Amino acid sequence: MIGELYEHALAGRARPEIEHADGSRSPLPVEGWLNESPGDRSILDRCAGPTLDIGSGPGRLTVALSERGIPALGIDITPYAVDLARSSGALVMLRDVFDRVPGTGRWTTVLLADGNIGIGGDPAALLRRVAQLLAPQGRAIVELEPPGSPLRQEHVRLCHADSASAWFPWAYVGADHIADVANDAGLGEVEIWTVDERWFASIGGQNQTGRTVIPL
Repeated sequence: MIGELYEHALAGRARPEIEHADGSRSPLPVEGWLNESPGDRSILDRCAGPTLDIGSGPGRLTVALSERGIPALGIDITPYAVDLARSSGALVMLRDVFDRVPGTGRWTTVLLADGNIGIGGDPAALLRRVAQLLAPQGRAIVELEPPGSPLRQEHVRLCHADSASAWFPWAYVGADHIADVANDAGLGEVEIWTVDERWFASIGGQNQTGRTVIPL
């Protein structure tokens, strides 16, 4: 679990960085999780019917979906993030995606925004779980790294001053690798798009065959 440093970041009490396995660091993009981000509307516009927001964090997308009249449930493993989302009016549960999730097999859309394809460090395993959650004609909406980014799996942690979280597994999937990962997971067609320098894919469920990949 990400732990206290993540909660402190959401509360504005710290600005932790992500430390990678090679010792490099990158900022934790908390502001983009707390407030509407460029490109969010392109995600929301593709959400049809009951939507599950995996790794919903402070709930900006779950709330936005509800405001559009789309039934939405967020799940997250961080209690403080769940409390923040609920205080904004989101319907959110403290739940791991690999645990029992309400509505399994009936979600029309499943969201993996903000890089949450990395959860657990095994994108194909995560998408296989998503396939179980989706309705037969449902779709997953996934945020990706830009084309040319390597498909990589590593352990990372959060660092701030003299504090550090435990290491946890994470993964990164470039836009030009998602079709192969989806195929490994037994999912169907893939549509890729980009808005405001963010990259996304819409991935068909198990009963949808073939691939439609926008050239990169």
